[in-house]
Amino acid sequence: MAFDSLSGFLAMGGHGVYVWAAWGVTALLLLGVVLHAHAERRALLRHLRRRVRREQHHGASGGATTPVSHQEGHARES
Repeated sequence: MAFDSLSGFLAMGGHGVYVWAAWGVTALLLLGVVLHAHAERRALLRHLRRRVRREQHHGASGGATTPVSHQEGHARES
């Protein structure tokens, strides 16, 4: 579909309000998903750092600990 001018393109044959509103809502939702994923990642990394510090502290306090592989630790948590 070809448009004669920029205003014709933006109007979208009288449906511009709905078309551009849909684009705007979609862009906002995608931005929200990206921001949420970023926040979740930061929270997970913060949690893991705290967990590592806690485990190192318990190991340094005299308790005998044995190294656990990632897979073994995951299997124990399940």
